[in-house]
Amino acid sequence: MEQHAAAQPFDLQAAARAFARNGYAVHVSPCAQEAREYLCAQIRGTTVGFGDSMTLVDMGLFEALRAHNQVTDPQHPRPDQDFLDTARECLLTDVFLTSANAATMQGELVNLDSTGNRVAGSLFGHRKVYFVLGRNKLTDNLEQAVQRVRSVAAPKNARRLGLNTPCAFTGRCANCASPQRICNGLMLYLKCMHDIQMEVVLIDQDLGY
Repeated sequence: MEQHAAAQPFDLQAAARAFARNGYAVHVSPCAQEAREYLCAQIRGTTVGFGDSMTLVDMGLFEALRAHNQVTDPQHPRPDQDFLDTARECLLTDVFLTSANAATMQGELVNLDSTGNRVAGSLFGHRKVYFVLGRNKLTDNLEQAVQRVRSVAAPKNARRLGLNTPCAFTGRCANCASPQRICNGLMLYLKCMHDIQMEVVLIDQDLGY
């Protein structure tokens, strides 16, 4: 049976204050629509790269942003490109948008990656990086955040991608040796990186995995 994180009445304003103490700019949105409108107002007339994120898909952000920007998204490759070509192009944009698989009430972010494009794009080289998070990504502490990544986000993504991994069938992490394993790199963001603008957009709505 698939495991689910227990619902928690997390205080988004308290989480926002924690992220601000860790050096991030923070915006709190009541819903996905407001967050989409906010991001569209903030990002205009520039090049934008996406890190693989079902949160951004749920928000319809690719379609909204490309009205005023040159947007590259591995989930929407051009006919002459494959996933890796598109992912590499995303690393060269002015702005990079992604989500996180989990976050803590202490203002930490956790991301899991199989290929590395999402983590790489979130760390260096862009003028600004946005982490867009639904309330379902919040956890009490780092231990729970890592548990959420391994027992909720990874199995759901493996199943969505049709991968032949144990978690795709059982909903539980088996720390497997499958060639299609997606748990290859685990990134912990303790604080905002130097020499890059980073903003966390917290949304009072469940989004993504």
